[in-house]
Amino acid sequence: MNNTNPGIVLGTMGFGTQVDPDTSFALLDSFVAGGGDWLDTANCYSFWADPSGVGGASERVIGAWLRARPGARDSVRIATKVRQNPLVPHVWPESAEGLSARAVHAGMEESLERLGVDHVDMLWAHAEDRTVPLEETVGAFGELVAKGTALRVGAANHTAWRVERARSLAREQGAEPWTALQLRHSLVQPRPLTPLAEGGHRHLTPDDLDLAASEGLDVWAYSSLLWGSYTRPDKPFQDIYDHPGTTRVLAVLDDIADEVSATRNQVVLAWLFHQGIAPIVGVSRVQHVEEALAARDVRLNGEQLARFEAAR
Repeated sequence: MNNTNPGIVLGTMGFGTQVDPDTSFALLDSFVAGGGDWLDTANCYSFWADPSGVGGASERVIGAWLRARPGARDSVRIATKVRQNPLVPHVWPESAEGLSARAVHAGMEESLERLGVDHVDMLWAHAEDRTVPLEETVGAFGELVAKGTALRVGAANHTAWRVERARSLAREQGAEPWTALQLRHSLVQPRPLTPLAEGGHRHLTPDDLDLAASEGLDVWAYSSLLWGSYTRPDKPFQDIYDHPGTTRVLAVLDDIADEVSATRNQVVLAWLFHQGIAPIVGVSRVQHVEEALAARDVRLNGEQLARFEAAR
């Protein structure tokens, strides 16, 4: 993987729906004040929690924050996604916009309008769309980079072979290729081959890491703290994590957290950093932002990392 790992990425999925605008502003202010710069959103956030039945709330809140904070655009890098926004309210996945050239261009235009910016720093293909020729999707993403409305492009929830095929097609077209991967990943792992309940989620695999290391791709991990399950008794781990490996890992996690005087969450984030992975952290309180940013100062040694590896 390359050397441009962005560190902590602020996940803004709930902004404007589960997280009210005033709280969202406070979270953004705290993140920037603490030296954070990457914001991760999507054009579909959060259609499932919005009475309108469509996405856009998160991008609108970020846009309002940028308008209220002159100069803030220079302090942040914005990543958004196209693919999953419903075209018909409350009808998903049947009416999801997809990754046709028309959908990609329209989605980008609408995102820029909501955000109130002339470009985003990263545009993700939110998930695969096998109803559209990959050549068409790759070409559309390349056109947005050529226009300057997306500085970089990446693939979220794609299989490694599709990413590499897309990169090959981009080279053939003379288009900008996907240079980043976004997948679900955390310290504890589910039972192998267990289906995920969340529609569209895809776990990071060794093949993904192998591709990223070979090709110099950035890797971002979402659900990196598993919705608070490491620290909150009221947020137990999902059943798919109920296996002996999780028990072993959590015991090691507690020991190492004591050794480095950090919280469980901070050690998990530090473990991800050591793999060259940028964790996306969703937050609802300012103290969550401060805790996550402080993980940048947590140091894990080789022996501690080896204990995690043996436990997993």
